[in-house]
Amino acid sequence: MPKLFSEPEAIAEDIIRDVGTNLVVGLPLGLGKANHVINALYARAVADRSISLTLFSALTLEKPKPKNLIEHRFIAPVIDRLFGGYPDLAYANALHAGTLPPNVRVIEFFFLAGKWLHMPYAQQHYISANYTHAASYLLARGLNVVTQLVAKRVVDGGIRYSLSCNTDTTLDILRARAQGGASFKLVGQVNSELPFMPGLGDLPSDEFSAVLDGPATDFPLFAPPSEPIGDTKYAIGLHAAGLVRDGGTLQIGIGQVGDALAQGLVIRHNNNAQFHAIMKRLSPATEPASALETGPFEKGLYGVSEMLFEAFLGLIKAGILKREVDGTVLHGAFFLGPKSFYRALREMTPDQIARVQMMPVSFTNELYGEEDNKRTARVDARFINNAMMATLMGAAISDGLENGQVVSGVGGQYNFVAQAFALKGARSILALESTRQAGNKTQSNIRWTYAHETIPRHLRDVFVTEYGIADVRGKSDADVIAAMLGVSDSRFQDELARAAKGAGKLPKNYEIPAAYRENFPERIVDALKPAREAGLLPSFPFGSDFTDVEQRLIPALEFLQVAQRTPLRMAGLLWRGLLRTGDAADQACLARLGLERPATFSERAYRALVSAALAR
Repeated sequence: MPKLFSEPEAIAEDIIRDVGTNLVVGLPLGLGKANHVINALYARAVADRSISLTLFSALTLEKPKPKNLIEHRFIAPVIDRLFGGYPDLAYANALHAGTLPPNVRVIEFFFLAGKWLHMPYAQQHYISANYTHAASYLLARGLNVVTQLVAKRVVDGGIRYSLSCNTDTTLDILRARAQGGASFKLVGQVNSELPFMPGLGDLPSDEFSAVLDGPATDFPLFAPPSEPIGDTKYAIGLHAAGLVRDGGTLQIGIGQVGDALAQGLVIRHNNNAQFHAIMKRLSPATEPASALETGPFEKGLYGVSEMLFEAFLGLIKAGILKREVDGTVLHGAFFLGPKSFYRALREMTPDQIARVQMMPVSFTNELYGEEDNKRTARVDARFINNAMMATLMGAAISDGLENGQVVSGVGGQYNFVAQAFALKGARSILALESTRQAGNKTQSNIRWTYAHETIPRHLRDVFVTEYGIADVRGKSDADVIAAMLGVSDSRFQDELARAAKGAGKLPKNYEIPAAYRENFPERIVDALKPAREAGLLPSFPFGSDFTDVEQRLIPALEFLQVAQRTPLRMAGLLWRGLLRTGDAADQACLARLGLERPATFSERAYRALVSAALAR
């Protein structure tokens, strides 16, 4: 039986007594971190410099921090409501402050996107790794402690603990320990909000050496609210929805495009005529409809994805994820999402939850190990992930910048691309927005060349932007370039084509077809407007933890964020806002920001700007 503790300091002392002062501690990715145990170990290392503490982790979760008055007034109540009581990780605060002591090292293989840009310590200690290789790197560094947030259940008088949200690397290193290839202490921290997930992560108590369990260390789970889906991401998701084959297999990466894709699949299944109408408006006139998958899901899909999020439950509810593999419709390795997602998992009946199984990342992300069974199960697989940029010749940039700065990490993307080429009928689909804003300048996310790549061009397959689909598998360089130009923003097509022609990779007489010369944001807005107005493409298709007033405020604040890059535009908004008297709904939004009775010049200016943004 594990030793039970109710105080973090006591369990930290016990770990040091058992393991010694050279601590190599594995922290699960994201949600599964045992924050109180980690903070207690960190405090001991700060107080006693003879302790060497190495923390090996990924995706350190932190509460959002507002940057200005409006952000503070909008997000502070949301933070209190959704993150209040979530204990900050002391090592993350020290990294930001530059006060990490020399006897503590923090090593991560995946960052919260953009969070650690221009932070030298984090950048220097980052390890570039496939998700499936992380466990072996941990073991090679002498891992001797694993701390994990767990759910608890009493079964026939005995206590069992579920790894719940993070079976990913923990199950793989537990297997190594069982085979004699590792020696470490597994330490748990019980959380009452964590869903108890059945399956391989449902462990007897004797797998643990110590467990922290008590009301003083129970805390609300980190629950990032779903973000609203704009027209660009909806267009990408809808295009991708036309590539998913009935009876096939589905993996979806992190982000709003995943929600948009899932809603596209729901429309395709439940409102097929409307789906056809949307796609007709959205797609270029010359795109062959016969190449798309547009029918409802009679056989249904089987899901196998490293990350589970709320949209997957929406697909189960819609009757789309229903193709069973060993009684399971969905296999995953970790999960993260809003409070409603955790609640839905906790409230599932035993029969329902049994169809959602958490597995090691070696299962979800790789074919080796029971390869024959996996190949049989993963028919017509579609692995759909996000990229930041792509080159005209089909390389993808998803994790870092050309100066070496790491934005996020490789994670499982390379794993899934490799599976797409190893499985019969499978495809890798990389989704990216065609442009991005850099200050007040719009830049193309499709480049001629880029001095960094995550997926090399010899693994190019399918790219999807808001403007359409570029199927580039097995194509010549010239054909790939032509296809990528067809899904590029038309403001950059000529410049990109000139670069390709100048390098001798595209015929000098090549002309971009007229149908692809109208790739402008306005075309996407117009194409989706009828579906938006019909309620088919809601901003939050699977629910939201934001209030109705907050949901109305979000697009207005996003509009202001873009507008502030152009001072003249902001001046016009300020003038219009000063002259405007809003309706009751506007007044509720202003009251939510504490601007109903502005007392300072700054507050009066912000009130006018928000009022103008609400009226646009």
